[in-house]
Amino acid sequence: MPKLHDSSPNSLVCTVLPTFNERDNITPLIERLLASVPSPYLVLVIDDNSPDETWQVVADLAAKYPYAAKTDKTTSGVALVRRIKEKGLTSAIARGIREAIDTYGASIITWMDCDLSMPPEDVAQLVKAIREQEADVAVGSRWVDGGTDIAHGLMARVLSWIINHFAMLLLGSKVHDYTSGFIAARSHVLERIPLRGDYGEYCIDLLCRASRLGYHLVEVPYVCVPRTAGESKTGINLWDYLSKGRKYVSTIVMLWLNQKSN
Repeated sequence: MPKLHDSSPNSLVCTVLPTFNERDNITPLIERLLASVPSPYLVLVIDDNSPDETWQVVADLAAKYPYAAKTDKTTSGVALVRRIKEKGLTSAIARGIREAIDTYGASIITWMDCDLSMPPEDVAQLVKAIREQEADVAVGSRWVDGGTDIAHGLMARVLSWIINHFAMLLLGSKVHDYTSGFIAARSHVLERIPLRGDYGEYCIDLLCRASRLGYHLVEVPYVCVPRTAGESKTGINLWDYLSKGRKYVSTIVMLWLNQKSN
């Protein structure tokens, strides 16, 4: 596969954080990321004009930890994009990917939830999988040896298990956690495979298409832990889980049918 950007230890890694009302989590998340991912490194927050003013907290952090790559190629820092008229998880991640590549020239882009359920220190392990195992995409996985989910109740874990095993049955078993949302990828992969969808189904679509295009996918185990502050956006009741689950299932079936017709 042609590589448009280097992924050597001296090339830029950018973590995209899509935020909405994460004021109480964003400071420890960013500071733990900066402490654990080697330079050069950028934390890029895409905030959807959070009513709790998460964006203001990030702006203060960006002033404290400015990203000065033009003058210092070994720097780490924080940058903010505040979206006023746009909303949505997938579009926020996609905006962050475009900014990371076009504005900052990142060679590896990662993203994660911003509620501290995904340990920030594990981002370095995803990056390591790309650099040392020659992965094109590294997936933080709850459903391989060494990973688990202690953040969610039994209902949510069972539904996740069902959806992921359904995806493995129809789309292939190279990935065990199609709904991960904890991803690192080489920038040229993301340039070739734009994100589609409006919530977590984008991850199923991305991982399936990357696998079909022959990219090397590596799963890295992680332990999903409970959020300590703020309100969950994953699911608040059975109806919410089933509503989101329908989109996951329809995405899996659509990808399977597309493959059958080709």
